[in-house]
Amino acid sequence: MTLDEALETLKAHIEPGRAEGQAKYHKQTSKVLGIPNPALNDITKIWRQTLTIAERVTLADQLWQTDIFEARVAAAKLLTQARIRPDDAAWTLIQSWVPDFDSWAIADHACMAGSRRLIADPTRIDTVESWTSSGHMWTRRAALVITLSWTKQNHPKPADLAIRDRILGWAAGYVDDPDWFIQKSVAWWLRDLSKHDPERTRAFLDQYGERMKPFARKEAGKYLKT
Repeated sequence: MTLDEALETLKAHIEPGRAEGQAKYHKQTSKVLGIPNPALNDITKIWRQTLTIAERVTLADQLWQTDIFEARVAAAKLLTQARIRPDDAAWTLIQSWVPDFDSWAIADHACMAGSRRLIADPTRIDTVESWTSSGHMWTRRAALVITLSWTKQNHPKPADLAIRDRILGWAAGYVDDPDWFIQKSVAWWLRDLSKHDPERTRAFLDQYGERMKPFARKEAGKYLKT
């Protein structure tokens, strides 16, 4: 499938009058076509089923480079799959997108794809850790969003617990960051963790909660029983 063919398929699902509202909601300066997310899901599901891994990586790269909002979302969805073998090319491509993140929607879709690659090879956490010191806010935020899978295990193995504690260390380094999105990412990670590991969540909030923004502290403890 060529890029032109892919864009033609996407544009066939444009809903008139939708683009302006989407651009405002997602705070997009890039071009927005006005395609609903369910349509993107359906399109990319077919592409995942019919294209080889190499073809998907190539198309995802081309779609991302258009700097069209829905094309970038589609690029991420093309690579959002648990089993991709081999997956080095997919992981390398996803990493290359991180400096381009400019909104939560683009970042979150790409991080959903990236999280599968981290689960497939947890040693890639080393790369993600380097993002925590980036001067680019969206890159720093991505370090927590892409690792949310480590909040969700009810019975983590020792290696996963070590990763969980490592990421909590990153979150501790973020508590004094004044940026709303960084504070929100810490709150999101802790809120999800609290459903499966309330003890670690409470310990973190006992130590760092007073330094967090009030909204983030409240969100982080949303599911903790008093």
